[in-house]
Amino acid sequence: MTTLLPFQKHIIDEFHSPNTSELLILARGLGLRKILCTLLKIYDSPSSLVLLVGASPEEEVGIGEELGVMGVRRPGLRVVDYEMPRAERREMYKAGGLVSVTSRILVVDMLQRDIPVDKITGMVVLHAEKVSPTSTESFIVRLFRESNPSGFLKAFSGEPEFFQSGFSPLRSVMKELRISIVRLYPRFHELVQESLSKRTADVVEIYQPMSESMREIHRCITECMEATLGEIKRSHTTLDLDDLTVEAAYFPSSSNLIRHLLDPVWHRVGPRTNQLVKDLAELRRLLRFLLAYPPITFLKYLESIVASNTVSETGAAKVHQSPWLYMDAANSMIVTAKVRCYTLTEKAKSKGTITAAAVDGHEPHDDELDVLDEWEGLQGRTKKPGKVRPKWLPEGMTPVYEELPKWDLLRRVLLEIEEIMVQNPYPAHAPGTNLVLIMVQDHKTCALLREYLTSLPQTSSSSEVDPENPPGKKMLDNYLREYVFWKGRGLRHTMQAKKELGKGLAGGGGLRRVAPGAPDAPESADRAGADRENGVSEALLKKDKLRERVIHQRRRMRGGKPPEPVGRSILRGGAAAEEVKMEEEAVELEEFIDATHASPPPLTLNTMSEEDIVSLVDRIDSASFDQDFGIIPDEQIVLIRAYGDDSDDLLLAELQPRWIIMYEPDQAFIRRVEVYRSSHPGLAVRVYFMVYEMTSEDYMYLASQRREKDAFAKLIEERATMLNPILEQPTRAGTNDLIKTISSRIAGGGNVVNSEPTRIIVDMREFRSSLPSLLHATNIQIVPATLTVGDYVLTPDMVVERKSVPDLVQSFNSGRLYTQCELMSVHYKQPILLIEFEQDKSFSLQTISETRSQAKTTKPNQPAEFNTPDMSSIQAKLVLLTLAFHRLGIIWSSSPFATAKIFADLKMNHPEPDPSRAIQIGAEEGGGSMAEGGWNNQAEDLVRCFPGITSKNVRYVMGKVASVKELCKLSKEEMESLLGTDGGKQCYNFVHRGTRKEKGA
Repeated sequence: MTTLLPFQKHIIDEFHSPNTSELLILARGLGLRKILCTLLKIYDSPSSLVLLVGASPEEEVGIGEELGVMGVRRPGLRVVDYEMPRAERREMYKAGGLVSVTSRILVVDMLQRDIPVDKITGMVVLHAEKVSPTSTESFIVRLFRESNPSGFLKAFSGEPEFFQSGFSPLRSVMKELRISIVRLYPRFHELVQESLSKRTADVVEIYQPMSESMREIHRCITECMEATLGEIKRSHTTLDLDDLTVEAAYFPSSSNLIRHLLDPVWHRVGPRTNQLVKDLAELRRLLRFLLAYPPITFLKYLESIVASNTVSETGAAKVHQSPWLYMDAANSMIVTAKVRCYTLTEKAKSKGTITAAAVDGHEPHDDELDVLDEWEGLQGRTKKPGKVRPKWLPEGMTPVYEELPKWDLLRRVLLEIEEIMVQNPYPAHAPGTNLVLIMVQDHKTCALLREYLTSLPQTSSSSEVDPENPPGKKMLDNYLREYVFWKGRGLRHTMQAKKELGKGLAGGGGLRRVAPGAPDAPESADRAGADRENGVSEALLKKDKLRERVIHQRRRMRGGKPPEPVGRSILRGGAAAEEVKMEEEAVELEEFIDATHASPPPLTLNTMSEEDIVSLVDRIDSASFDQDFGIIPDEQIVLIRAYGDDSDDLLLAELQPRWIIMYEPDQAFIRRVEVYRSSHPGLAVRVYFMVYEMTSEDYMYLASQRREKDAFAKLIEERATMLNPILEQPTRAGTNDLIKTISSRIAGGGNVVNSEPTRIIVDMREFRSSLPSLLHATNIQIVPATLTVGDYVLTPDMVVERKSVPDLVQSFNSGRLYTQCELMSVHYKQPILLIEFEQDKSFSLQTISETRSQAKTTKPNQPAEFNTPDMSSIQAKLVLLTLAFHRLGIIWSSSPFATAKIFADLKMNHPEPDPSRAIQIGAEEGGGSMAEGGWNNQAEDLVRCFPGITSKNVRYVMGKVASVKELCKLSKEEMESLLGTDGGKQCYNFVHRGTRKEKGA
């Protein structure tokens, strides 16, 4: 394990005291996990209980591994997950030590007294920037401080940019965490600067310019992004959208920023604005594809966007299409993207078709060629000898082998490293290894670079590149072959779906434009089917098809307009003009594939499935295993990894590479390399830093540095001018001050104080929301329980089913809400449906455009009895729900804060509910007793999804069947006896679907 740097030791010395509660905000890449693990090692003791809150599953694994390297074992860091029973969690808490637990499990265990809160030594909170008044972590800290005011709380954050939004965000976080000390350590801190400047790595910065075609496409994409942003600003002139620039749109967080700005007026936002926001994300993804993926992949993605512009995912016609596709920049983008991949010869362009080369040694029929020669004015066709063309490549299509500039740059850097290792080898006793570490942004880029490096020829040792035969020609050929098959099959099917949609619209009374003299497609298809029935040969059918195409080509050469493809948008210009050529090429490639029986390229390790790889490994001879998969020297290893979190620090410490190639820039990893170099004296490290010059990649890297610096400057200023937050100790119901209910039924108006604390019984699944925390903050005792009926039990006769707007729509579509309302009406006198909206969002179920579309369905000139309402709207379904359940009350709440006030008003002058009775309601059909640990919530949620199992019989099924596995093993007769004839048959067919074919089911 590497030693700590001076600034890290200084942080631990200031931060480790168990008598104080503090917040640490550290710049990215400066070893936050190492500092955290060192503190946990100090706190590790069987006599103390330290809880780690807010860690993701990946972070829990990484922290556990690093603690193991430090010697913290037996038991080390123990993890509490959803599969651990309640009794086992109790024993773990009693044993003490280091325990990592999720926020939802911890808050339930604290409310149920399963964890001794007063015995907790301290609490470590990760990702403090996410703490808010409505977060679960704030609820946990409140419960922790009520029973344990002396325990310490250490909070960590490595995202200073999150403290820039809102009013006094640092003070808000400190108030919710109930801490008064904050420590800031940016990269420009004096101690950090001094610690990292003693030993520096040899950094070679390489700013790679783009090719001319890439520069043109990049310009077109940014122009489309600027037009899309301008359209959003023009649609919402009342909002402050000055921060929305093209440079800001490069970041993925821009979509969240736009949605946050539009949330207050979301009820007035139409589908056109939604489409514009989606287009912005699509254009940002195109920028990523341009800089990271092969030209063929970029072209495929671009053509799929164009092909799906007029048809939605469900096959219906898209009402609101992408406006940027009708710009001249989009047309230029598609043309340039094609030029990067292939070119069509003048002969193929004049013919208007891509013809097939010789297949199996047979040339096309002479009479067919003569017909084409006659119309094209070509006489005396001669065969010219040339290079041997592969069967999968259509005649007239010439591949263009344009590699990404960074590919060749990476190849030349690897050659330079190899040359240095050969000419100036390091001594055997020198620290470090000759392993070459290449870091990229994502795993797809890892697979792409792995494929490129493994496809390089063995003789590729020269830095000079032949444009006709580049090093990556083999890989680009495979991509082009896959593109030909994809365009002739997959893209052709998308185009065909658009035509079928247009035909359906035409058959339903819509308009269909057909050029004069053009053959009708349905009649041609019917005639072809009749010819097949009459025994006409396939050769004659092909000749007829060729003759029709020649006539069509003749009309185009004479200036006639080609027939308009059915289902295409009326708009013209931009990508719509290229869409016609795309469809023609797709049709011709489909015919070529059918004629030549072309197939996609063979599978590689990047495209093979796991089963194929396992079978391939099984066929490897044991004698040749060591030769292919044995241990190889470090200087022959090239490791490609994607940027991760703080686990990259442990990776560098274990591998100790001398050569690091940053294929894509990353600010945090540069700091990690600085820390790695400073922690290993005597280790020579060279870093090759690659970035595309004057691109979005370059801007995002520089902007991330500027954002972090500005965030720390703002935090330093806020800390200097901030008053310490008041850390009051609130009193809870049941301690000193009780919420008192006054009974008005006493004669004379005497006040009778109810000694029972105010409480609300909350279902376990509701702790995913922020409402239980807000109810607890209003001095209401929260009792968690597994409820079968309702989500919140306010009084013995009052139950509430809470629904957010998305959950309300989903419950209506699945029919689950009807069953829930039925159960509430059976068991409670006052069933309530609470429809809760989110804070700072539109208080409306539907947008104005949806309301207008429903209003268009009614005809004002007809009587009211002929104007039937739209039963698919939420309002109509709510009306039907109230007609079915007359005692059901509906409450509208604008936010969780308003819900907390509503619940307090509803409970006024009512008795408190009984938790044991609330748990038993609806569970009588279970047939079994509640276990000590309660029901398995995850298994219950899974079983509820089975057909035939409802809220009424789920407890009965769980009482009769021990596990989900046992339920799946039941026979059809046992299923029917358990669930009834219809329900048992549905459940049995659902479980055994795909394993056997049921007849008569």
